[in-house]
Amino acid sequence: MNTKLDTAVVLAGGAGTRLKPITGSIPKGMIEICGKPLLEWIVDWLVDNGVKNIVFGVAYRKNKIIDYFGDGSRFNANIKYSVHTVEGGTCEGFRLAIERHVNRENFFAMNGDQISDLCLSELSSFHLRNGSIVTVVVNNPRCPYGHVITNDDNEVVDFIEKPPCSYAWCNSGNYVFNKKILDYLPLKGDIEKSTFPRLAQERKLKCYPFTGFFVTINTYKDLIEAREMLIRRRANRNARF
Repeated sequence: MNTKLDTAVVLAGGAGTRLKPITGSIPKGMIEICGKPLLEWIVDWLVDNGVKNIVFGVAYRKNKIIDYFGDGSRFNANIKYSVHTVEGGTCEGFRLAIERHVNRENFFAMNGDQISDLCLSELSSFHLRNGSIVTVVVNNPRCPYGHVITNDDNEVVDFIEKPPCSYAWCNSGNYVFNKKILDYLPLKGDIEKSTFPRLAQERKLKCYPFTGFFVTINTYKDLIEAREMLIRRRANRNARF
């Protein structure tokens, strides 16, 4: 079985309202983090994993992305663009990008707002082995608050800053799709509210647990934390980037 998937659809069309005023003139994907735009982190990660055919689903401030990445040759990739509307949501974004530019039976798909060291060959092997229409990468969410550890005498013995919730999983926004997903994508809407529940009911949705490095940028606080995490990783010689 060939487990080498070489195509990815990356949605980068949102208005990034929670990051205003930064996103007043640029899309969220073009916010610079440690020397390069967020989307460039994603492109470099995809190319490092052998995924060189990339389709960007673009909408808000789309020309900023198109002008920067061009045809992708500067990044050792082949980049195409699919324009959708902000109001159409992830369903419209994925549907149009797949219909216009994807000619593979199975391919990666993702929201363009995270940085990760996920190994894509292992993910694709899992997806192909299980034969699902969609595989969702899940990881442990981090508690937004620090934890206070006490003993039986109500004495504080330790503090844990925003620990991961080891008993819960959340959607990381990274997927593998089979092209049959087009039968489940409505014209507009959010894939998490329409497509995924239907696939789950039909037992055609698998999850892939991932506990490696992962950070999503939705707010200014996320942006600061992502920068700090990447700086620490750069100081670690064993880190992949």
